[in-house]
Amino acid sequence: MKEWIAVLRAADAAARWHVHQRRKGIAQEPYINHLLEVASLVAEATSGSDPTLVIAALLHDAVEDQEVPVEMIIREFGKPVADIVLEVTDDKTLPKDERKRRQIVAAPKKSREAKLIKLADKTSNLRTIAASPAADWSVNRRLDYIEWAKAVVAGLRGISPWLEQQFDEAASAAERSLNPPMAGV
Repeated sequence: MKEWIAVLRAADAAARWHVHQRRKGIAQEPYINHLLEVASLVAEATSGSDPTLVIAALLHDAVEDQEVPVEMIIREFGKPVADIVLEVTDDKTLPKDERKRRQIVAAPKKSREAKLIKLADKTSNLRTIAASPAADWSVNRRLDYIEWAKAVVAGLRGISPWLEQQFDEAASAAERSLNPPMAGV
């Protein structure tokens, strides 16, 4: 029971830390929606058996996007959570192309926990591209993101058939969202 109280504390912390952040899509959803979706995917993929992983999923962008000090995560949620969060955090001092390349290279070497969060994160991002793409993202940029996400996920496969299926469905939906409807159909 105590660990699920910590999950709710993490959801509250994530909502507070990301309060002013919005998704890039035209719907401009509150960013917490993404964090909750990633955590829900991870919880479902593990049948709710790993509250520490769910907490890390809720906090997975805190260091990268909101510069939350790792020490704060350790103090509030423990070192195991902080270690997972750090494992999925990009080094924002590097150029974007280098960060993207490193995600592809590092994916197969990640821990089970980091792989699950990365897979859930990419699934959520592709669902957003399909449902509410960023207004300033061209078709080409969306295609590039879909292909890059597939390259990252290729190194994550074998960790959760159910979550991989969710990703594959999201990738297909994102690709379909770019195709004009057939005339007369």
